[in-house]
Amino acid sequence: MFNRSLFVLSLACACVASAAAQLPDGADENWHQWRGPLATGASPAGNPPTSWGPEENIVWKTPIPGRGSSSPIVLGDRIFLTAAIEQPSDEVRPAGPVDPPQPPERSRGRRGFGGGFGGGFGGRGGKPTSDYMFVVYCLDRKSGDIVWQKTAATQVPHEGLHSTNTYASASPVTDGKHVYVSFGSYGIYCYDFDGNQVWSRDLGDMQTRASFGEGASPALYGNTLVVPWDHEGPSFIAALDAKTGEEIWKKDRDEVTTWNTPLIVEAAGRTQAIISATNRTRSYDLATGDIIWECGGQTTNPIPSPIAYNGMVFCMSGYRGEALQAISLEAEGDVTESSDVVWTHNEGTSYVPSALLTGERLYFTKGNNGILSIIDANTGEAYVDQKRLPSVSSIYASPVSAAGRVYITGRDGTTLVIADGEAFEVLATNELGEDVDASPAIVGTQMFIRGTNHLFCIGE
Repeated sequence: MFNRSLFVLSLACACVASAAAQLPDGADENWHQWRGPLATGASPAGNPPTSWGPEENIVWKTPIPGRGSSSPIVLGDRIFLTAAIEQPSDEVRPAGPVDPPQPPERSRGRRGFGGGFGGGFGGRGGKPTSDYMFVVYCLDRKSGDIVWQKTAATQVPHEGLHSTNTYASASPVTDGKHVYVSFGSYGIYCYDFDGNQVWSRDLGDMQTRASFGEGASPALYGNTLVVPWDHEGPSFIAALDAKTGEEIWKKDRDEVTTWNTPLIVEAAGRTQAIISATNRTRSYDLATGDIIWECGGQTTNPIPSPIAYNGMVFCMSGYRGEALQAISLEAEGDVTESSDVVWTHNEGTSYVPSALLTGERLYFTKGNNGILSIIDANTGEAYVDQKRLPSVSSIYASPVSAAGRVYITGRDGTTLVIADGEAFEVLATNELGEDVDASPAIVGTQMFIRGTNHLFCIGE
């Protein structure tokens, strides 16, 4: 079953090609998109510290005004991330960049909620009445100083949020010359590295399930930016020209609200844009938007991002059920319950966090809980089956890896470091001193973690 012509190396590196046409040499030494250079959570050239704390191995920490659970991206000496800043209702709101006030502190130690912005656990806020500034930040990697900040839009959001979501949950992506950010209903934007806006697009307003809010990140391949738009209204997926923002193609989707970021890979002679959702996982031909293959079998609300490996794509969900499918990238048509579903592992799968692929192993946690599984990516067989993690109980951030280590960060800011292997071995437990929902980024000897109020640079 596994002896298809699968060009392992090219697929393992497929997501580096998502911006390879513009990226400088050494793309694997950056973190230019959600889930890193390979879109797997792994940093091939990374080697950050194993241990840190509030007074140890913190190179710098920079206050980030506003709220956001988007992850930082890093290219060279620049870091990009987004935030949404609520404005006092009794003030005149500026339309351009300002130096906004520091947000209030939030209490530490939030555990066991299990909701996520795609969840069904309640806790959503009411419809806002204040303006929000939707802000893009560029920071200097060496010093942590804010190089520039740009207000992409200022407006009152048309709907509320789940209590754990933010209006800046989608992570940016860069091609080495421009940075692309999605605030969803509040616009898609392209900036150059000097902070000049190149273009913007308004794709309409989403109506998310129970007003839980938005959060899917755009994906970039060469000159094509893929933007998912699954909600309670007419859902679609769109491909935009990265140079101009003009529409290349747009395809309607029979889907409800989903928070899934597309994966773009070269496979079976075509470039495929793969996105998972409640009704179907679908692969689109990036050139035309035509569906190459589709597969049912996920649970409601698939949030974890697809991962490509060895001629397969792994699609996962973990809300109101558990599902992990390995689907052949050579598939065509409707392959539900066919031999193109190479294997399944429907136990202990993630809800909000995405899985990590390192070597031939998949790491993922059960629901939003600190219960870890490590499985063979070739067969779906478990090396570690639902092991409860010490010191980490509630998780939104996705695990990352580098230099033979796996880093798992809990919502209270505790990061458990374990050995990358088939056995469970704890190497360190680190306290940051701030809540964390965003996924870390690893570049070289540094790790960047976005907390509630600060961006931290961890390094020796």
